[in-house]
Amino acid sequence: MNASADPFTSALEQLKELIISLPKIPKIDAIAHRIVHGGLSYADSVIASDAILEDLSQLNSLAPLHQPHNIEGVRAFARAFLDTPQVLCFDTAFHQTISGTASAFALPREISSLGVKRYGFHGLSYQYIMGSLLNCSSRAKGKVLMAHLGNGASLCAAIAGKSIATTMGFSALDGLMMGTRAGSLDAGVILYLLEKGYSHDQLEQLLYKKSGLLGVSGISADMRKLRANAEPFAQAAIELFSYRVVRESGAMIACLGGLDVIDFSGGIGEHDSQLRQDVIEKLSWLGIKLDQEKNRNACKDQIVRISAEDSSVEVWVVPTDEGMIAARDAQKLLEKDRVSR
Repeated sequence: MNASADPFTSALEQLKELIISLPKIPKIDAIAHRIVHGGLSYADSVIASDAILEDLSQLNSLAPLHQPHNIEGVRAFARAFLDTPQVLCFDTAFHQTISGTASAFALPREISSLGVKRYGFHGLSYQYIMGSLLNCSSRAKGKVLMAHLGNGASLCAAIAGKSIATTMGFSALDGLMMGTRAGSLDAGVILYLLEKGYSHDQLEQLLYKKSGLLGVSGISADMRKLRANAEPFAQAAIELFSYRVVRESGAMIACLGGLDVIDFSGGIGEHDSQLRQDVIEKLSWLGIKLDQEKNRNACKDQIVRISAEDSSVEVWVVPTDEGMIAARDAQKLLEKDRVSR
């Protein structure tokens, strides 16, 4: 190992040595990477090239918590595994089925023509969740609301397995309240803060790293720590998070024109039974009922239906697996590339 290398490079070198040393490990055909933003140009997974990575780096400002690190990770793996294809899988791809109306902002056409539109994110997660639900429930072919709730959080409305609406938009800031992100915010707040002397960098820090659960509570972005804290601001943050999920769920259900299935996934969605109960209770006017015991005992490793038998809507907990979707996409892309040669 190169002692002068940075820690990430050193870790990659050790990983490579470990893989080589393990018996019966098949040759690595490709390395799949989750890339948060594909912009206008990338609707499907692609094999990385310097030109593509440079193109994607132009989107760094739209997802500063993710995109720069995603791209640098690809470059680091490409250096460590020289002859191995690096496959890029995009979080925005699943939402390509959203209509022009649903993806549009009410802005002048000269702004929209610059690619300013609603892209949607968490697509690899939603692709996995949707596939899992379709395997488990015949009702998943209908109107489905998926909730990816974690440090990043969003909702996705799907009909017949296709995304028709989502809460995240042009950047990864929109929609639900998150761990350190505010979610939807009156644009007038930004104008006001600019008048108060905030710089671009200060606004970026505020919106991406100092808001959400952390900002409201002043304690932590970790829902588990807030649950264990009796401070009023911790409880206020939890209540606001739950309220925003319910409020945005109403918008998604309206877009669907009804509801057959609702799913909870992500770090909070999979592990916080109290949050699931609070959200479903506020949506009970739809005839949704939980099986309280199944909700409390939902295992983080298993896909579980937690709705009562007489519930009008099925409620599921689906542990998501973005890596599985990326690996499958990489395999399909390599097979397609071999056939076309």
